[in-house]
Amino acid sequence: MRPRLLLAAVGVVVSGAAMGQSKSAPAPASSNGAMGALTRLDTLHYSSAHGLRRGPDGQWIGKATRGGIEKSVTVTPQGAVVAR
Repeated sequence: MRPRLLLAAVGVVVSGAAMGQSKSAPAPASSNGAMGALTRLDTLHYSSAHGLRRGPDGQWIGKATRGGIEKSVTVTPQGAVVAR
């Protein structure tokens, strides 16, 4: 009886560890174009993103709302967001 209990416990621990590792970081904004930039903004709780256009340096520039305030936003190719 003990081997079954031990085997079940090991199975729970292993599956829990696998579940903890299943999350991955979002892809950089440049890898998915405008959708990547929109996804990054959404991840950071921006809404109503519009007017996104890609600059010559690969950054996405547009407007988005966060906390009820519309801001000019820039999403870098690495996924960083700068709001002004």
